[in-house]
Amino acid sequence: MIHSHKVQRSQPRQTAQITLPDGRCYEGAIGTRVEDFLNAAYPEAEVPLIAALVNGNLRELTFGIEQDSSVEPIDLSQSDGVRIYRRSLTFLMVATAHRLFPHAQIYVDHSLPYGGYFCEARNREPLTEAELEQLSEEMQRLIDQDVPILREEEVALEDALSIFKERGELDKVAVFEERDRNRRAYLRLYGLDGYRDYFHGYMVPSTGYLKFFRLLRWEDGFILQFPRRHEPTRLQEPVRYPQLKRVFREYGNWLRVLETESVGSLNRAIAGGRAREVILVSEALHEQVIADVARQIAERETSVRLVLIAGPSSSGKTSFSKRLSVQLLAHGVRPFALELDNYFVNRADTPRDEFGEYNFEALEAVDLPLFNEQLQALMRGEQVRLPRYNFRTGKREPGAQAQLHPDQVLIVEGIHGLNPRLAYSVGTESLFRVYVSALTQINIDRHNRVPTTDTRLIRRITRDARTRGYTATETLRRWESVRRGEKRYIFPFQEYADVMFNSALVYELSVLKPLAEPLLLQVDRKSRQWVEAKRLLAFLQWFRPLHVEYTPDNSLLREFVGGLALEDFHWD
Repeated sequence: MIHSHKVQRSQPRQTAQITLPDGRCYEGAIGTRVEDFLNAAYPEAEVPLIAALVNGNLRELTFGIEQDSSVEPIDLSQSDGVRIYRRSLTFLMVATAHRLFPHAQIYVDHSLPYGGYFCEARNREPLTEAELEQLSEEMQRLIDQDVPILREEEVALEDALSIFKERGELDKVAVFEERDRNRRAYLRLYGLDGYRDYFHGYMVPSTGYLKFFRLLRWEDGFILQFPRRHEPTRLQEPVRYPQLKRVFREYGNWLRVLETESVGSLNRAIAGGRAREVILVSEALHEQVIADVARQIAERETSVRLVLIAGPSSSGKTSFSKRLSVQLLAHGVRPFALELDNYFVNRADTPRDEFGEYNFEALEAVDLPLFNEQLQALMRGEQVRLPRYNFRTGKREPGAQAQLHPDQVLIVEGIHGLNPRLAYSVGTESLFRVYVSALTQINIDRHNRVPTTDTRLIRRITRDARTRGYTATETLRRWESVRRGEKRYIFPFQEYADVMFNSALVYELSVLKPLAEPLLLQVDRKSRQWVEAKRLLAFLQWFRPLHVEYTPDNSLLREFVGGLALEDFHWD
């Protein structure tokens, strides 16, 4: 029995009490599951409750309360809730597919912007519409029956590896052989309807929590669709992103060439002395794409006068811009860098967000009329007095004089580069837009993704500490606001790009690991940021480390780890 009143204790009792963020207290027998407490406290929750913070630590709903605790519910509108929901839904899909199509090897390849994973059934023909409908109906049956998802704490490592080997999941075997043989003899497995597997993170208690999903046939694979955080109880309409698909396909082909499609195979390559080969080929593939972008700009039938480069935080826009400039010079095109930040309106005129804070990421924070007026003047060959924004005073000041030569091309890097409203005065025939992002394709194994967002966050933590003196706590605290800005001002416009450049490098997390781990370990374990730091540390443990010296000095990764040869390169 769970009681909703606070009890004053004068002697030990066989009950435990939780305190919710709104001050309400509930008491139950020692060992009562978090799920039972939250069901009593929120009997009609509009957004599904997925997990909870118990005394500041992320816990599954099956966690038993053994002592008086503070409990904060985590729902499907929060990042941790979304991760647990997607992981659990993937487990349900994989377990169901294994029973229906036992010889199909199901792979979760990459994520999609509207909330979904692109998946493939390998070792056989793609799943047909009828088979997908059968899979969907069986998943729904298990959801309706609210089947428990069972957590097995101590399964002998050899027993778990035998399960993976029997199913032909050698990518999972490789991960654990690299990580666990000298560390522990047991694994935590989850079981569902007789199927047992390892997933890297927590699960919901049962299938009844997974009410929102859809399976869609998509070319040679299918999409497992789920809600996004901002609309946690509905599925968005699917949108085709042909450029994004092409980039992921291209990167997948690179990984197959390098024989590094999973973390286990990457670790084996490093352990086997192939690190330099993997790095050199990865960098050569980057250079090949950058050179091709420069070629397209130089050879386009209508003269390109303005190159706009956009992408989310820590995507490598700055080093990409410099490497593109080198390639343009090799094609006889002289670039001229125009810094968008210098066109900020005075701080007093900056728009504010819904919290009353200055919104420096809004397009209206840029003086669009002045920017477009000077674009036109520069492209006419006129001399222009550029502005210079003083970030200390929050005011624009007069900057340097500038004048373009006939063979020069303006390059503008900034988050709004793909927004049609930015350079509204320039015709599309004179524009070339590039979208840059770390679209990671390497996965831990066939069912567990390496999120692109995590790659960028680890990049940013490393760079912020090196260049700005920020602690990991400070970077983590700002990240949610950064992500909101990306979703609002960058991602909706990515398909406007003429070219998408994937800045991910297959080996980068091995290089970032020894730099990021000490920073994350400094996060206060009592702070809210420790939950995220702990998750990232658990994620990084899968990678065999590489010393930063292996990274070429012109690599995009050098923007984050230091030592970029192009740091002081100027082409104006």
